[in-house]
Amino acid sequence: MSPRTVAFHTLGCKLNFSETSSLSRLLENEGFEKRRFEEPADVYVINTCSVTDNADKECRHLVRRIQRKSPDSFVVITGCYAQLKPKEIASIPGVDLVLGAAEKFNIARHISELAKGNETKICSCDIGDVTGFHASYSQNDRTRTFLKVQDGCDYTCSFCTIPMARGKSRSDTIERVVIQAERLAADGVKEIVLTGVNLGDFGKGPDGNSRDGEDFFGLVQALSKVADIERYRISSIEPNLLTNEIIECVASSDKFMPHFHIPLQSGSNEVLAAMRRRYKRELYAERVSRIKTLMPHCAIGADVIVGFPGETDAHFTETFDFLHSLDLSYLHVFTYSERDQTKALDIQPVVPVHIRNERNKTLRNLSYMKMQYFTQQHSGDSRKVLFEAFEKNGMMEGYTDNYIRVTTPHRKEWANKVVDWVL
Repeated sequence: MSPRTVAFHTLGCKLNFSETSSLSRLLENEGFEKRRFEEPADVYVINTCSVTDNADKECRHLVRRIQRKSPDSFVVITGCYAQLKPKEIASIPGVDLVLGAAEKFNIARHISELAKGNETKICSCDIGDVTGFHASYSQNDRTRTFLKVQDGCDYTCSFCTIPMARGKSRSDTIERVVIQAERLAADGVKEIVLTGVNLGDFGKGPDGNSRDGEDFFGLVQALSKVADIERYRISSIEPNLLTNEIIECVASSDKFMPHFHIPLQSGSNEVLAAMRRRYKRELYAERVSRIKTLMPHCAIGADVIVGFPGETDAHFTETFDFLHSLDLSYLHVFTYSERDQTKALDIQPVVPVHIRNERNKTLRNLSYMKMQYFTQQHSGDSRKVLFEAFEKNGMMEGYTDNYIRVTTPHRKEWANKVVDWVL
């Protein structure tokens, strides 16, 4: 009998990608053969996001695609959308299994119990009952991996559903993360990107209490001693949790790359307060200034939300001017979308969608100009580039230590190698 086949599709963040990769390995260890999502498969698994309304819509669109091309296949939905709205997903024609946060890593057992034609099975629970931590990592061509070290969030930002989808903040131990990094190094991985929901909150156990002597700074110090990993990146860290000692440690490290991604969300203190963020713009500016003082070559990215309820033209201008004044390298711009059960739904007035979209376009243009300027600043510099093995149209690409993308004709001997490169 030929092995059962499975295909995966991931929506959302790097954390989701790391978990999808781990789910794939779980099923491959059970004898499943992995296929590309575009190919026929016995089982399709969609790992969902629910940060924006578009992620929900894309999930429903993907299920309809599977129904058209492979109506006899099993469809499994997991991830944040599955935890938040399991009944809504179960009502989508073609969905066979919905796995909430507590059950997604039991996917092999649940799939073995499926029978086509049965009523959609929902395996979910109250998010307060989700306490375990499941280490995950993504690995494609061995060049770079996203390593999950933290999950959940104890913050109560008024626009966000993530605490309801992933539960309380909890982390792996430093010892286990180091062991995992050593294993990845033995597999040939050159760069590890540390991921989590609230990465700077690293250090809490399954009970939500802080472990003695464990925090994100301690993790950075410990990972710096892993011999065969050449590069680390910090995927994203809240400005109020990005301490001077972390910045100074990265500045003096030959392993942690000069690259920070620091969510801002708004450049208006009034809007930040309505968002229930835990800092003011002055703290953010201070963090950026400190980084650039120690590492003038450092790349700094920011998340920004436009069209939050109550955001006036004056608030948006304040945000634009603030971003323009900061020495940032790029922006990730998100258009606010209403999410069920969030406090932001009570805030008035609502910003019209066309204005939200206009503001998004304005900030994306600013981001493009900032990245162009940052790249031009380093023209002629010699920087280290880690090239990826993937070849497309005879070309290969990689990133400098400070996150400038480089594209060049493919050379097999450069794959998964750090090369000195003049920009």
